[in-house]
Amino acid sequence: MREIAFRDALNEALAEEMERDPDVFLMGEEVAEYNGAYKVSKGLLDQFGPRRVIDTPIVELGFAGLGVGAALAGLKPVIEMMTFNFAILALDQVVNHAAKARYMSNGQLSCPIVIRGAGGAGGSLAAQHSQSLEAHYAHVPGLKVMMPATPKDAKGMLKTAIRDPDPVIFIESEVLYGYKGEVPEEEYLIPMGKGEIKREGGDCTVITWSRMVHTVMDAAEELKNSDGVDVEVLDLRTLRPLDKDLIRESVKKTNRVVVVEEAWPWASVGASVADFVARDLFDWLDAPVGRVNQRDVPMPYAFNLEPLSLPSVERVAEAVKKACYL
Repeated sequence: MREIAFRDALNEALAEEMERDPDVFLMGEEVAEYNGAYKVSKGLLDQFGPRRVIDTPIVELGFAGLGVGAALAGLKPVIEMMTFNFAILALDQVVNHAAKARYMSNGQLSCPIVIRGAGGAGGSLAAQHSQSLEAHYAHVPGLKVMMPATPKDAKGMLKTAIRDPDPVIFIESEVLYGYKGEVPEEEYLIPMGKGEIKREGGDCTVITWSRMVHTVMDAAEELKNSDGVDVEVLDLRTLRPLDKDLIRESVKKTNRVVVVEEAWPWASVGASVADFVARDLFDWLDAPVGRVNQRDVPMPYAFNLEPLSLPSVERVAEAVKKACYL
């Protein structure tokens, strides 16, 4: 094991998969000459050349469409969106074409494309650049949605996404690119649709993903030290397909659940997770399912207001204590 940054783990995944499979290529804004807006593609242009690391104009709908066409023709494009706030412009290609190709062709066509890039709040970037939009994609049949929280997960999950025969939405928290963690030396994959227990506990299951894993881990430590509450932290990692078996086993153990997400509360991924727990696991619950979200407003621009909008350690701890009737 060695400690590397989140962005470097993604870079390794891209380089290894491009080396392994000549059909894999990277395309997006500033991915080549500039080494990527977040330096995820650093060095790839020198290693693989301009035919496989391709800079594009600022036209998300256009290069997403090129990627979909290339995937349908048998290549394996990785399309980098500088931020998923901009990927809204490409929803037609992703939702109407990539997601539906296999179904509408009766299985004759596959679309092995990965659309990846930054999502969520990044620190005083204002409402148009601070959105967690995973619910847009998780809502659509035919799309798979992955959101890693650690460098180890980022590398293993991206390699899995690139090898998948169907379109994968791969959202990386904007504030995690510099986060460091241990990554194995040997090659490994993290299976699609498999979550992970990041912290064992017996009093309450907190279900989360991406950046909020770290917020929840901090809250779990505070709750253990201040109130003796032993929190189990469940990182979904893949939002679609959902690891229902992992959720089920954790809830059977703790009998209490809180869902924490960076996104807005209404019609969110967390709402669907809470619905699954409340409907399918009702007999195992000793308390209502709790939820912690970003405030239901556009993200404030002011640097001091952004943390007040996002889920915090304090808000997570309050929700857990409420679930435990403390």
